[in-house]
Amino acid sequence: MAAKSEAESHRDFVELSEDVSGSPLWNRDLAPTTIKERTWTTYNIAALWIGMSVVITTYTLAGGFIEQGMNWWQAMLTILLGNTIVLIPMMLNAHAGTKYGISFPVLCRASFGTRGANIAALARALVACGWFGIQTWIGGKALDGLVKTMWSEWADVAGHDFLMFGLFWLIQVAVIVRGIEGIKHLESWSAPLLLVGGAILLWWAASEAGGLGRVLSSDSIAEMRRLIIESDPTKTMKPPAPFWQLFPPALTASVGYWATLSLNIPDFTRYARSQRSQALGQALGLPLTMTAFAFIGVATTSATVLIYGEAIPDPVNLVGKFNSVVIALFATIVIFAAQITTNMAANVVSPSNDFSNLNPKRISYVTGGLITAAIGVLMMPWYLYENAAAYIFTWLLGYSALMGAIGGILICDYWVIRRQKLSLRDLFMEDGIYSYSNGINWRAVAAFFIAVAPVVPGFIRAATTPGGAVSSPSFLDNLYTYAWFVTFALSFAIYFALMRSPEQTTE
Repeated sequence: MAAKSEAESHRDFVELSEDVSGSPLWNRDLAPTTIKERTWTTYNIAALWIGMSVVITTYTLAGGFIEQGMNWWQAMLTILLGNTIVLIPMMLNAHAGTKYGISFPVLCRASFGTRGANIAALARALVACGWFGIQTWIGGKALDGLVKTMWSEWADVAGHDFLMFGLFWLIQVAVIVRGIEGIKHLESWSAPLLLVGGAILLWWAASEAGGLGRVLSSDSIAEMRRLIIESDPTKTMKPPAPFWQLFPPALTASVGYWATLSLNIPDFTRYARSQRSQALGQALGLPLTMTAFAFIGVATTSATVLIYGEAIPDPVNLVGKFNSVVIALFATIVIFAAQITTNMAANVVSPSNDFSNLNPKRISYVTGGLITAAIGVLMMPWYLYENAAAYIFTWLLGYSALMGAIGGILICDYWVIRRQKLSLRDLFMEDGIYSYSNGINWRAVAAFFIAVAPVVPGFIRAATTPGGAVSSPSFLDNLYTYAWFVTFALSFAIYFALMRSPEQTTE
């Protein structure tokens, strides 16, 4: 451990000065990073976000909004606003990672307790497992599409899509065992490829369809919506809902998309060179990249209506339309890079640390990553992603309620209760100031469950309604459409009220 004391550290950095490696709450993966290990630049952080944002689920997100009745600029505005909003808690939670070199589950110990942190960590981990499975399923479909382009008989092989799903899963397992530094280099090298690939796709769509103006005309967008809905026999063509009726759930879904990373962003910013690097890197990398790639998705899908006479909202299926094997190969490489960069960063790092936090002496980062990969398969991602409306109204909105409740507690604790002052030593001690009552801060646990309770009825109704969109919504259904905002505000206020007693904040 470094000899520099906490009091002598630069104000942007605090380094652990004592050896706590004998504690059952410590392992090398969860230990605070040393100042020498904090090497990630603004580019590394921005590249991380470009790598995570350029992904098939971003491409199809705006398409889901248009399917429900938005036009293209309404969908873009909603996504931009949602990602700008989620950037705020993202930067607030990132601060602790950069200053103290700690990961998300270790930060949770300050508010939830050294044992209670597992409640928040497991909630985040299970969501990541679901996302890992979804992104792996999509990556497998990309490989499947490439093989079919090169060998048409592949489509007749029994279970061909699941075979490619398994192959993509194994490739990711190979990356997992290389650890966090492998992810840093993967993101940094992939970012330029993803940006170039997206630009080429937009250029192709506009040139083949007769110009961007024609692609984004109201007639093209309306026809795209009609064809997407008609392509699924379980759907019926309904009149587009008014924008202000669609806006609340769409905005919450946009926030919910990265509500996960707004919690575990310390897992990455613990390696940042400075607060400026992490803040600027995130501001440059997240909102604009998300909005730009969603725009490419809308424009390209609309263009396919003019080019092929059908709406192809999934770029994996679009690859099969290319006559050239070279073009199909390039497109598959871009899709492959997009899926693997997102999965490794967004859906492996956090649950690996979260599962490790359950038993630090027995579960390493790599073991946690392998657990994530296994659970991701068991969650049957082919069902989670099969319906755009259910994806938005049930999956994104549903888990955003959990993420919002945790986020409100973390931000209240670090910024309001403790005023950015933590004891690194006590975060790893079973009998320290964060042990509370038998390792659990029941105030945080109570705030979490009370905050989530009001949106549970709306979630149940959405989950049991085909497509997730409830007709004739009640007050509780409408409340659920604001799930992240409701639970964030409630947990923040309840936790603050419960933690006001002076003895709870003593350092």
